[in-house]
Amino acid sequence: MRILITGGAGFIGCNLADAYVRGGHQVTIFDNLSRRGSDANLAWLRASFGEQGFRFIQGDIRDYPTILRAAAGQEAIYHLAAQTAVTTSVADPRTDFEINAFGTFNVLEAARNAGHDPIFIFASTNKVYGGMDDAPAQELATRYILPDYPDGVSEARPLDFHSPYGTSKGAADQYVRDYARIYGLRSVVFRQSCIYGQRQMGVEDQGWVAWFVIAALTGQPIIIYGNGKQVRDLLHVDDLIRAFQAATDRIALTAGQVYNLGGGPANTLSIWAEFGPLLSEMVGRSVTPAAWRDWRPGDQPVFVADVSKATREFGWAPQVGVREGIGRLFEWVRNNRHLFA
Repeated sequence: MRILITGGAGFIGCNLADAYVRGGHQVTIFDNLSRRGSDANLAWLRASFGEQGFRFIQGDIRDYPTILRAAAGQEAIYHLAAQTAVTTSVADPRTDFEINAFGTFNVLEAARNAGHDPIFIFASTNKVYGGMDDAPAQELATRYILPDYPDGVSEARPLDFHSPYGTSKGAADQYVRDYARIYGLRSVVFRQSCIYGQRQMGVEDQGWVAWFVIAALTGQPIIIYGNGKQVRDLLHVDDLIRAFQAATDRIALTAGQVYNLGGGPANTLSIWAEFGPLLSEMVGRSVTPAAWRDWRPGDQPVFVADVSKATREFGWAPQVGVREGIGRLFEWVRNNRHLFA
């Protein structure tokens, strides 16, 4: 299969590219290499497969002629390129909109005109559900819970965009859905929760699991926003790649659908009250925050995805448990400290 991955040198993109190149597919990576670590991820793929193992196009999704040429003849397009930080979107909402909303529109138009009716997989976000203020969280000793959602949040939850990032990704999310309805594009939307794993070059504003591990191992300060009891369901990147592949393989059932993807109720942690002790255990010493700050805009006290629709419709469920997955990430960071010097 001929595959285009936008943001293919990013964390998720390079793992997806690795899986598909290993599977014998013809992969094109499209990336502007602006993200921290993207050069290193591209170098890793080249070291793994050689210059001829895949095609690389350095380009920007805001440039329609370039993405149109890249999409020509592709059988599947995985649209992962994005501006990913809420804080960045607040500081610079115009660029956030141009990348996430307008950029996605460009990729959709390129797919519509690609000539081979490509499958279109879009990485959306749980931020499209907003702060969920109508579902009050209950505070326990080390975490918040949502009594109204014991099995997690399903796709039936009303959308409520909050923050420029949530709004730009939400607009893109709805465009992808509508291109299935209006143009018959075989598109699938994945509203992703907290994704983590190897080759995640986390920073303070985005990729908190990897960032805490990196900071603990390299002696950088950790700042906690909120009280540290915010709960997320964690999904290892290997499980996410399996979901992408399974939804693609069963596109006759998944086309036009939206799925919440996360670790589900079995794979949750509070961001510091529970993750902090686990991190200290792995490092072998007490790891403490350098500072505590106010809550960030749009930060949900709890988000846990109900993944039962994905299980029911294309047979997917998380397989990598939180402790195992974080252990894998910890070992990868420890063995690749040179990437974070």
